[in-house]
Amino acid sequence: MVDPSLVDGVGALMRRTAADAILPMFQRLNDSDVTEKAPGEVVTVADRRAEELLDAGLRRLLPDSEVVGEEGVAADPTVLERLGGSAQVWLVDPLDGTANFAAGRQPFAVMVALRRAGVTELSWILDPIADTLMLAGVGAGAYRDGVAVRSAAESIAVERLRGVVPTRFLPPDLRETILAGAPRIGKILPGQHCAGREYPDIVAGRQHFAIFWRTLPWDHAPGALLVEEAGGVVRRLDGSAYDPADDRAGLLVAANEQIWDAVHTALLSPR
Repeated sequence: MVDPSLVDGVGALMRRTAADAILPMFQRLNDSDVTEKAPGEVVTVADRRAEELLDAGLRRLLPDSEVVGEEGVAADPTVLERLGGSAQVWLVDPLDGTANFAAGRQPFAVMVALRRAGVTELSWILDPIADTLMLAGVGAGAYRDGVAVRSAAESIAVERLRGVVPTRFLPPDLRETILAGAPRIGKILPGQHCAGREYPDIVAGRQHFAIFWRTLPWDHAPGALLVEEAGGVVRRLDGSAYDPADDRAGLLVAANEQIWDAVHTALLSPR
Protein backbone atom coordinates (compact mmCIF):
# COMPACT_ATOMS: atom_id res chain seq x y z
CA MET A 1 0.00 0.00 0.00
CA VAL A 2 1.27 3.46 -0.94
CA ASP A 3 2.19 5.65 2.03
CA PRO A 4 0.80 9.13 1.26
CA SER A 5 3.26 10.80 3.62
CA LEU A 6 6.18 9.18 1.79
CA VAL A 7 4.77 10.17 -1.60
CA ASP A 8 4.29 13.77 -0.50
CA GLY A 9 7.62 13.85 1.31
CA VAL A 10 9.58 12.82 -1.76
CA GLY A 11 7.79 15.35 -3.93
CA ALA A 12 8.51 18.12 -1.44
CA LEU A 13 12.15 17.05 -1.19
CA MET A 14 12.53 17.17 -4.97
CA ARG A 15 11.03 20.64 -5.15
CA ARG A 16 13.29 21.91 -2.37
CA THR A 17 16.30 20.38 -4.07
CA ALA A 18 15.43 22.04 -7.37
CA ALA A 19 14.91 25.38 -5.64
CA ASP A 20 18.16 25.17 -3.66
CA ALA A 21 20.60 23.43 -6.01
CA ILE A 22 19.34 23.56 -9.59
CA LEU A 23 17.30 26.64 -10.45
CA PRO A 24 19.76 29.17 -8.96
CA MET A 25 22.43 27.78 -11.31
CA PHE A 26 20.33 27.67 -14.47
CA GLN A 27 21.90 29.93 -17.11
CA ARG A 28 24.38 31.09 -14.46
CA LEU A 29 27.07 28.39 -14.68
CA ASN A 30 30.71 29.39 -14.95
CA ASP A 31 33.13 27.35 -17.04
CA SER A 32 34.57 25.88 -13.85
CA ASP A 33 31.09 24.65 -12.85
CA VAL A 34 30.97 22.18 -15.76
CA THR A 35 33.34 19.22 -16.10
CA GLU A 36 33.51 16.07 -18.18
CA LYS A 37 33.12 12.86 -16.19
CA ALA A 38 33.49 10.67 -19.29
CA PRO A 39 34.03 11.42 -22.99
CA GLY A 40 31.00 13.40 -24.14
CA GLU A 41 29.36 13.22 -20.68
CA VAL A 42 29.25 16.48 -18.72
CA VAL A 43 28.39 17.01 -15.08
CA THR A 44 27.76 20.29 -13.28
CA VAL A 45 27.99 21.49 -9.71
CA ALA A 46 24.18 21.47 -9.72
CA ASP A 47 24.08 17.72 -10.48
CA ARG A 48 26.40 16.92 -7.60
CA ARG A 49 24.77 19.22 -5.07
CA ALA A 50 21.28 18.02 -6.01
CA GLU A 51 22.30 14.39 -5.56
CA GLU A 52 23.80 15.16 -2.14
CA LEU A 53 20.54 16.75 -1.01
CA LEU A 54 18.38 13.97 -2.44
CA ASP A 55 20.58 11.21 -1.02
CA ALA A 56 20.41 12.65 2.49
CA GLY A 57 16.71 13.50 2.29
CA LEU A 58 15.61 10.12 0.92
CA ARG A 59 17.53 8.27 3.62
CA ARG A 60 15.78 10.40 6.24
CA LEU A 61 12.39 9.58 4.75
CA LEU A 62 13.16 5.85 4.66
CA PRO A 63 15.97 5.15 7.15
CA ASP A 64 16.63 1.53 6.13
CA SER A 65 16.95 2.36 2.44
CA GLU A 66 19.91 2.59 0.10
CA VAL A 67 20.52 5.05 -2.73
CA VAL A 68 21.76 4.43 -6.27
CA GLY A 69 22.38 7.83 -7.83
CA GLU A 70 23.87 8.71 -11.19
CA GLU A 71 26.76 10.68 -9.74
CA GLY A 72 27.37 8.15 -6.98
CA VAL A 73 27.74 5.39 -9.57
CA ALA A 74 30.02 7.60 -11.68
CA ALA A 75 32.31 7.93 -8.66
CA ASP A 76 32.02 4.28 -7.58
CA PRO A 77 30.50 1.80 -10.09
CA THR A 78 30.05 -0.84 -7.36
CA VAL A 79 27.16 1.25 -5.99
CA LEU A 80 25.09 -0.16 -8.87
CA GLU A 81 25.26 -3.61 -7.25
CA ARG A 82 22.72 -2.42 -4.67
CA LEU A 83 20.01 -2.82 -7.31
CA GLY A 84 20.42 -6.59 -7.29
CA GLY A 85 19.59 -7.03 -3.61
CA SER A 86 16.33 -7.21 -1.69
CA ALA A 87 16.75 -3.91 0.14
CA GLN A 88 14.67 -0.79 -0.40
CA VAL A 89 16.60 1.15 -3.01
CA TRP A 90 16.14 4.66 -4.33
CA LEU A 91 17.15 5.31 -7.92
CA VAL A 92 18.09 8.96 -8.37
CA ASP A 93 18.80 11.10 -11.40
CA PRO A 94 19.43 14.46 -9.76
CA LEU A 95 19.48 16.40 -13.02
CA ASP A 96 18.34 14.55 -16.11
CA GLY A 97 19.22 16.48 -19.24
CA THR A 98 22.52 17.79 -17.91
CA ALA A 99 23.79 18.68 -21.39
CA ASN A 100 20.74 20.89 -21.89
CA PHE A 101 21.15 22.47 -18.47
CA ALA A 102 24.85 23.14 -19.02
CA ALA A 103 24.01 24.85 -22.31
CA GLY A 104 21.39 27.03 -20.64
CA ARG A 105 18.41 25.42 -22.32
CA GLN A 106 15.48 23.16 -21.48
CA PRO A 107 14.28 20.50 -20.90
CA PHE A 108 15.77 19.02 -17.77
CA ALA A 109 14.20 17.11 -14.90
CA VAL A 110 14.71 15.57 -11.47
CA MET A 111 13.80 11.87 -11.25
CA VAL A 112 13.43 9.42 -8.38
CA ALA A 113 12.16 5.84 -8.17
CA LEU A 114 11.75 3.51 -5.21
CA ARG A 115 12.39 -0.21 -5.63
CA ARG A 116 11.46 -2.84 -3.09
CA ALA A 117 12.50 -6.48 -3.44
CA GLY A 118 13.46 -5.90 -7.06
CA VAL A 119 10.21 -4.17 -8.08
CA THR A 120 9.90 -0.48 -8.98
CA GLU A 121 6.98 0.56 -6.78
CA LEU A 122 6.93 4.35 -6.98
CA SER A 123 8.36 7.02 -9.24
CA TRP A 124 8.48 10.80 -9.40
CA ILE A 125 9.51 13.11 -12.27
CA LEU A 126 9.76 16.84 -11.60
CA ASP A 127 9.99 19.54 -14.25
CA PRO A 128 11.65 22.29 -12.17
CA ILE A 129 10.82 25.10 -14.59
CA ALA A 130 7.12 24.28 -14.96
CA ASP A 131 6.97 22.96 -11.37
CA THR A 132 5.04 19.95 -12.67
CA LEU A 133 5.33 16.68 -10.76
CA MET A 134 4.52 13.34 -12.38
CA LEU A 135 3.89 10.45 -9.99
CA ALA A 136 3.28 6.75 -10.51
CA GLY A 137 2.63 3.87 -8.12
CA VAL A 138 2.58 0.24 -9.14
CA GLY A 139 -1.09 -0.76 -9.36
CA ALA A 140 -2.12 2.74 -8.28
CA GLY A 141 -2.02 4.67 -11.56
CA ALA A 142 -0.19 7.69 -12.93
CA TYR A 143 -0.73 11.32 -11.96
CA ARG A 144 0.23 14.84 -12.98
CA ASP A 145 0.10 17.19 -10.00
CA GLY A 146 -2.40 14.87 -8.31
CA VAL A 147 -4.69 14.42 -11.33
CA ALA A 148 -4.89 10.95 -12.88
CA VAL A 149 -3.54 10.69 -16.42
CA ARG A 150 -3.83 8.02 -19.12
CA SER A 151 -1.89 7.56 -22.34
CA ALA A 152 -3.64 7.28 -25.70
CA ALA A 153 -5.77 4.12 -25.85
CA GLU A 154 -6.94 4.35 -29.46
CA SER A 155 -5.35 2.64 -32.44
CA ILE A 156 -3.32 4.99 -34.63
CA ALA A 157 -2.28 4.29 -38.21
CA VAL A 158 1.45 3.78 -38.53
CA GLU A 159 1.79 6.66 -41.00
CA ARG A 160 0.37 9.01 -38.34
CA LEU A 161 2.69 7.94 -35.54
CA ARG A 162 5.13 10.42 -34.07
CA GLY A 163 8.05 9.29 -31.95
CA VAL A 164 11.60 9.70 -30.78
CA VAL A 165 14.69 7.72 -31.75
CA PRO A 166 17.94 9.13 -30.34
CA THR A 167 20.68 7.71 -32.56
CA ARG A 168 23.82 8.55 -30.58
CA PHE A 169 24.25 5.15 -28.95
CA LEU A 170 22.57 2.93 -31.55
CA PRO A 171 24.72 0.11 -32.98
CA PRO A 172 25.28 0.59 -36.73
CA ASP A 173 23.20 -2.44 -37.77
CA LEU A 174 20.22 -1.36 -35.66
CA ARG A 175 20.53 2.21 -36.94
CA GLU A 176 20.38 0.91 -40.52
CA THR A 177 17.32 -1.22 -39.75
CA ILE A 178 15.51 1.73 -38.20
CA LEU A 179 16.46 4.08 -41.03
CA ALA A 180 15.16 1.56 -43.56
CA GLY A 181 11.79 1.46 -41.83
CA ALA A 182 11.57 5.16 -41.03
CA PRO A 183 9.55 6.12 -44.16
CA ARG A 184 6.69 3.99 -42.83
CA ILE A 185 6.36 6.14 -39.70
CA GLY A 186 4.68 9.53 -39.73
CA LYS A 187 7.48 11.43 -38.01
CA ILE A 188 10.67 10.42 -36.20
CA LEU A 189 12.37 13.01 -34.01
CA PRO A 190 15.93 12.93 -32.62
CA GLY A 191 14.80 13.44 -29.03
CA GLN A 192 15.22 16.15 -26.45
CA HIS A 193 18.23 14.70 -24.57
CA CYS A 194 16.05 14.26 -21.49
CA ALA A 195 14.25 11.02 -20.66
CA GLY A 196 12.44 12.95 -17.96
CA ARG A 197 10.62 14.80 -20.75
CA GLU A 198 10.27 11.96 -23.28
CA TYR A 199 8.25 9.67 -20.98
CA PRO A 200 5.77 12.34 -19.83
CA ASP A 201 5.36 13.42 -23.46
CA ILE A 202 4.20 9.90 -24.34
CA VAL A 203 1.66 9.97 -21.51
CA ALA A 204 0.46 13.42 -22.62
CA GLY A 205 0.10 12.36 -26.26
CA ARG A 206 2.72 14.76 -27.58
CA GLN A 207 4.47 11.71 -29.03
CA HIS A 208 3.44 8.08 -29.36
CA PHE A 209 6.65 6.14 -28.85
CA ALA A 210 10.36 6.26 -28.12
CA ILE A 211 13.23 3.88 -28.83
CA PHE A 212 16.25 4.02 -26.54
CA TRP A 213 19.46 2.01 -26.74
CA ARG A 214 21.33 3.04 -23.60
CA THR A 215 19.03 2.32 -20.66
CA LEU A 216 20.75 3.39 -17.46
CA PRO A 217 18.37 2.59 -14.59
CA TRP A 218 18.06 6.12 -13.16
CA ASP A 219 17.22 7.39 -16.65
CA HIS A 220 14.43 4.91 -17.35
CA ALA A 221 12.97 3.28 -14.23
CA PRO A 222 10.97 6.39 -13.21
CA GLY A 223 9.51 6.99 -16.67
CA ALA A 224 8.88 3.32 -17.37
CA LEU A 225 6.63 2.99 -14.34
CA LEU A 226 4.88 6.24 -15.26
CA VAL A 227 4.08 5.06 -18.79
CA GLU A 228 3.01 1.58 -17.68
CA GLU A 229 0.71 2.92 -14.98
CA ALA A 230 -0.78 5.33 -17.52
CA GLY A 231 -1.68 2.38 -19.76
CA GLY A 232 1.39 2.29 -21.99
CA VAL A 233 3.88 -0.46 -22.79
CA VAL A 234 7.60 -0.62 -21.98
CA ARG A 235 9.57 -3.63 -23.23
CA ARG A 236 13.00 -4.62 -24.42
CA LEU A 237 13.43 -4.65 -28.19
CA ASP A 238 12.96 -8.43 -28.24
CA GLY A 239 9.61 -8.07 -26.48
CA SER A 240 10.80 -9.21 -23.06
CA ALA A 241 9.99 -7.38 -19.85
CA TYR A 242 12.06 -4.39 -18.80
CA ASP A 243 13.92 -4.73 -15.51
CA PRO A 244 16.06 -1.74 -14.50
CA ALA A 245 18.43 -4.09 -12.68
CA ASP A 246 19.54 -5.94 -15.80
CA ASP A 247 22.30 -4.50 -17.93
CA ARG A 248 20.82 -5.21 -21.35
CA ALA A 249 20.41 -2.43 -23.88
CA GLY A 250 17.44 -1.39 -25.96
CA LEU A 251 13.94 -0.28 -25.00
CA LEU A 252 10.75 0.44 -26.93
CA VAL A 253 8.24 2.60 -25.10
CA ALA A 254 4.76 3.16 -26.52
CA ALA A 255 1.46 4.71 -25.52
CA ASN A 256 -0.40 1.41 -25.98
CA GLU A 257 -0.03 -2.17 -27.18
CA GLN A 258 -1.13 -1.47 -30.77
CA ILE A 259 1.42 1.30 -31.14
CA TRP A 260 4.18 -0.87 -29.64
CA ASP A 261 3.43 -3.64 -32.14
CA ALA A 262 3.18 -1.22 -35.09
CA VAL A 263 6.48 0.49 -34.30
CA HIS A 264 8.24 -2.81 -33.67
CA THR A 265 7.05 -4.14 -37.03
CA ALA A 266 7.91 -0.95 -38.93
CA LEU A 267 11.27 -0.11 -37.38
CA LEU A 268 12.72 -3.15 -35.64
CA SER A 269 11.76 -6.15 -37.76
CA PRO A 270 14.50 -6.83 -40.36
CA ARG A 271 13.34 -7.24 -43.92
